[in-house]
Amino acid sequence: MFLDADGNEQVMEMGTYGIGVTRTMAAAVEQNHDDKGILWPVSIAPFEVTIVTVKSDDVPSREAAERLHDELETAGFDVLFDDRDERAGVKFNDADLLGIPLRVTIGDKALEQGGVEFKARSDKGKGDVVPLGELAGLAAGVLGPAA
Repeated sequence: MFLDADGNEQVMEMGTYGIGVTRTMAAAVEQNHDDKGILWPVSIAPFEVTIVTVKSDDVPSREAAERLHDELETAGFDVLFDDRDERAGVKFNDADLLGIPLRVTIGDKALEQGGVEFKARSDKGKGDVVPLGELAGLAAGVLGPAA
């Protein structure tokens, strides 16, 4: 209870409105999405890069993916390596749904050229084939320096 300006007792009413992690994430998703899923801003993305192998049982692809995973993590990026035994289309759809800002795809054609496919989640269409050794630098150019 409190006394008002006239000296009368009044019931104190109070309300709160919290802006917590869940509301912040919900607001970010509401503002950053498309028909395929989430488009996380880099600053709050659960991972910055996802690596997808087209053929999970292909030894050269797996070795390249593991090497890139380690290089990107050493450079300070949070990396999700999708090594599931699923069709490539399923992995691509899941990557789009999750909304990780960059996707690196490792497949036969790009590896034969000495590279991997590099694509920002916000880009439409296919990604660009980039040399394996330039990936960490390109990721930093798109995402900013790793934390």
